[in-house]
Amino acid sequence: MGDNRLRSKVALTAEEAIARVTPWRARGDIAITPLAGGITNLNYKLSVGGQSFVLRIGGAETELLGIDRRCEHLAHRAAASLGIAPEIFFLIEPELYLVTRFIDGRPLSPQEIGRPDNLRRVAAAMRAYHLLPPIPCTFSPFRTIEAYAETSIRHGVELPADFADLMDLLSQIEGALLEAPTSIRLCHNDLLNANFLDDGALHILDWEYAGMGDPFFDLGNFAVHHELSDEQGQMLLESYFGARQAPAQFARLQLMKIASDFREAMWGMLQIGISQLDFDFRDYADFHFARMLTHLRDPRFESWLSQAAEQP
Repeated sequence: MGDNRLRSKVALTAEEAIARVTPWRARGDIAITPLAGGITNLNYKLSVGGQSFVLRIGGAETELLGIDRRCEHLAHRAAASLGIAPEIFFLIEPELYLVTRFIDGRPLSPQEIGRPDNLRRVAAAMRAYHLLPPIPCTFSPFRTIEAYAETSIRHGVELPADFADLMDLLSQIEGALLEAPTSIRLCHNDLLNANFLDDGALHILDWEYAGMGDPFFDLGNFAVHHELSDEQGQMLLESYFGARQAPAQFARLQLMKIASDFREAMWGMLQIGISQLDFDFRDYADFHFARMLTHLRDPRFESWLSQAAEQP
């Protein structure tokens, strides 16, 4: 969720975690370098005998954000089998901290990843991991939003005055999508720009929100995080499905963009109540609420609801 996340106290230091990695117990030549970027988790680059790895130490109490480390491990390992996620070298138990191969790749800017050639690469990666065998974990943006709202209220966060109306609209979106349900697939569910690396192949990081869900959420989540135009959204769909798509698919993409921003906004609201980080989560939530409202006020919204309810 966003580039700025909750950093909670962690159970182990990097040195303590590395001591649990059995293949390295006799080694005294491990160089540890903190990696910037994450706040929910602490990440370190490890140099070991000429090889490079990443140690990912999950933050405490991340279950409040809907993170299940068991599900993350299962999804990450499955995606790594395709070369999409970094290879898992070791799993530190019982905390389920990951040690993965370091990918010496470069980030792709939102503008670059929105080019036709890169949209085709993203669509191919999505299509590949969406066809992986199921894992015993589920994800729904609708249930996540409800859970974030309940937890936010318990932590004293005041929700927007129009929250009940927004939830009614969200219910309409879910109802329309359920009229013509898609096959449940393994989804990443957090396809923000920072989670992509390119080393000649495209890699996707951070599978901590992964679970079985609607693949259109991945498509919409990626599209809204990268602010794809309608034309780019159509191109993403064509690349994913292999042909120009009927209005029903485009409508589902647009509705899932709304659900994605709603979930992102509620993530920010929850952080207002639980985070100790000096970061303006209110502004973060307001940004996503505002973008969500822009899509809700689109004159095509009602047609998206009716089209999404049709069988493609």
